[in-house]
Amino acid sequence: MNVNNCTNRPLVVPCSLDSFNYQIDTYIGCEHYCYYCYALQYAETDWVEEIKIHRDIEEKIYKELENIPPQTIYMGYHSDPYQPLESEMLQTRKVLEILHKKGFSASILTKSNLVTRDIEILKEMPEANVSISVAFDDDEIRKHFEANTINTNDRIDALRLCKEAGIKTSAMICPVIPEITNTEKLVYKLANIANKIWVYGISIKDNTDEHSQNVKNIFKQHFPQKQREIESIIFSNNHSYWSVLRNKLLTIRNDQSLDLSIHI
Repeated sequence: MNVNNCTNRPLVVPCSLDSFNYQIDTYIGCEHYCYYCYALQYAETDWVEEIKIHRDIEEKIYKELENIPPQTIYMGYHSDPYQPLESEMLQTRKVLEILHKKGFSASILTKSNLVTRDIEILKEMPEANVSISVAFDDDEIRKHFEANTINTNDRIDALRLCKEAGIKTSAMICPVIPEITNTEKLVYKLANIANKIWVYGISIKDNTDEHSQNVKNIFKQHFPQKQREIESIIFSNNHSYWSVLRNKLLTIRNDQSLDLSIHI
């Protein structure tokens, strides 16, 4: 993997999520290269070949935080802050240390258990949150869609360690792929570990972009008998599959008294 410096640009940027004013991506590009990832349509480089980082990230974040009051910063919007390179480059670790020193907090979304390395920092931050993203209970199926990630159970174990350390936890079941993702099973696995769970369906709006073609090729290669059915569901928001699943999740939410946010 080639690691190069990105062009000069802000590190701390406005966040479009309702609960956060700012976000930080410590890497440009993501080694996980999940084939369904929406961020692929914005990719500056071939993530298989190159990841970019901010030069002098510590000096940069110090300067950019000067006029921002302490608050929670979101990390993990366009790339995973704990992708494999982080164990060597420590970009996320450096940012967290400075956020903590200046009285800020962090809300992190990751597919990696490397986040547990930084538990000692996170548990001292006010309102810190660690969230994991999962989509596949079957590890062999997971490898078709996100071969460079760790398995789901290891992610859940990492989230459990964060919770036991007193850190607020959450989880995102995303993307829900019809006839492939066992959404209810994942909800039950996460119910006692995540303070909040979000569920999002797969989003494919343009058949020509990279992540759409990636996913369709996976369906064709590994799920040929289900391909037509899966795609008919994905491209129809009104398909009965979604309403049936929504009702099942609503029942689980009520029966288990879960903070379960359903977006399908």
